[in-house]
Amino acid sequence: MHVPSCPPQDDVLVIGGGIIGLVTAWRAAQRGLRTAVVDPSPGAGAAHVAAGMLAAVTELQYGEQTLLELNLASARSYPTFAEELTEATGLDLGYRPCGTLAVALDADDRAAMRELHAFQLTLGLASEWISGRDCRRLEPMLAPGVRGGLRVDGDHQVDPRRLATALLRACERAGVVFHRDSAERVTVDGDRVRGAVLRDGTALAAEQTVLAAGSRSGTVAGLPEHVLPPVRPVKGQVLRLRIPRAYAPFLSRTVRGVVRGGHVYLVPRENGELVVGATSEELGWDTEVTAGGVYELLRDAHDLVPGITELPLAEALAGLRPGSPDNAPLLGPTALPGLLLATGHHRNGVLLTPITGDAMAEALTTGELPPYARPFTPARFATAPQEQAV
Repeated sequence: MHVPSCPPQDDVLVIGGGIIGLVTAWRAAQRGLRTAVVDPSPGAGAAHVAAGMLAAVTELQYGEQTLLELNLASARSYPTFAEELTEATGLDLGYRPCGTLAVALDADDRAAMRELHAFQLTLGLASEWISGRDCRRLEPMLAPGVRGGLRVDGDHQVDPRRLATALLRACERAGVVFHRDSAERVTVDGDRVRGAVLRDGTALAAEQTVLAAGSRSGTVAGLPEHVLPPVRPVKGQVLRLRIPRAYAPFLSRTVRGVVRGGHVYLVPRENGELVVGATSEELGWDTEVTAGGVYELLRDAHDLVPGITELPLAEALAGLRPGSPDNAPLLGPTALPGLLLATGHHRNGVLLTPITGDAMAEALTTGELPPYARPFTPARFATAPQEQAV
């Protein structure tokens, strides 16, 4: 009897089962591609710690106008995306079009926020400056010292844990195969990526391999150095508090604050949970929850909403965001045939989930990114060997 010398081949092999890897796999399978995902714990990762703010406007940073366009496009697609995913799985994503209120406490923070508001207006963004009194009318739990803020009704939220669970189920229903193990190395044969080898020695062959391993995308073995994505881990600590019924409604929308120059956010969930975050720390692979991190979050959140100290603390977690040199994702084909990237989303992974899935499906089926995603090609970080290969 003839024994094949090569393992069965998938059309697409996705390395990484976080929300970005899962949405890529789901969309690929919907296009009719035989798709597999490699991850020891699919559905976990950075999204398990994330707050789920869909905050294209209030998270705007100076110099990130190109990324803003991608963020806004993905935010606009979220209602339809959430409806489609819920219909495919029967699972509620916790999507809430509740709006966001960004507030400032002292004069310096107020001045910085007014400058940000002016910048937002020059870009045509829907953002309204309101007084401290109007802020407290919207959210009575705010501290009396709030000096003013930005009302952004278009910045919404979703529950990242529910999102990950739904994407996992959608993939399973679409026929995606899961290999619950780690990728030991990517297989490169000649000048092309051919799949990966798992930690247990299993060889997986694929026509196209997508590296979507979050903050660890730049550490995968087997790839030439010039195609490894410049992705680094950025630590974030997050608290989850429980809102007893006696305190409900505590907050009606997401509240973001600038406190002594630092940023803090409070995201109320429909299930009675309040997410407080998030620190941003360049500490390598450290994922320890620290007393200092918890103290800073509670201190700043208390300055904004004094009643927060009465709430039970349910959970304290730390996770790693995949940061890139320009804080924007790396999407689509690389200089090495057979290898695509979907990583480096930094603080926008949850927000960019819908548009990343669409862009990667297009790249996997046509070989090219759609126009809106082309500014985020890995080629923007190309080294000399990549430039010669293009």
